[in-house]
Amino acid sequence: MSNEEKAPKIKFFDGVKAEFKKIIWPDKDTLLKQSVAVVAVSIVLGVIIALVDMLVQYGVNFLTM
Repeated sequence: MSNEEKAPKIKFFDGVKAEFKKIIWPDKDTLLKQSVAVVAVSIVLGVIIALVDMLVQYGVNFLTM
């Protein structure tokens, strides 16, 4: 393999390394708050979807009887 073929790969990984340096990682408190928010919203949406599903199922069963 010549140096010309390796150069694009090296440039790519140099670019990846530069982009990783730009990342601002959240602190522990922010991460905890956001994780709790995601779990809470997921549970609420799951309950809403389950209720809508039960209502639709009840409606379909009512219409087919």
